[in-house]
Amino acid sequence: MISNSEMIRIRRQMQRRIQDVVAERRRTRQQDPTPTSPTSPTPSGTDQEVCVADNGPG
Repeated sequence: MISNSEMIRIRRQMQRRIQDVVAERRRTRQQDPTPTSPTSPTPSGTDQEVCVADNGPG
């Protein structure tokens, strides 16, 4: 059985990985505009921030 502290550690590690993937995709999206709309400008700085819940200290 996994202890509570181990579960918290695993959850935070997963959240960090998700944030890393989201950030990487955001960077890729900003660098490579979609070919479906080449004439529309891509606004910078309008990405929504992804918030991950923090379930306490640790």
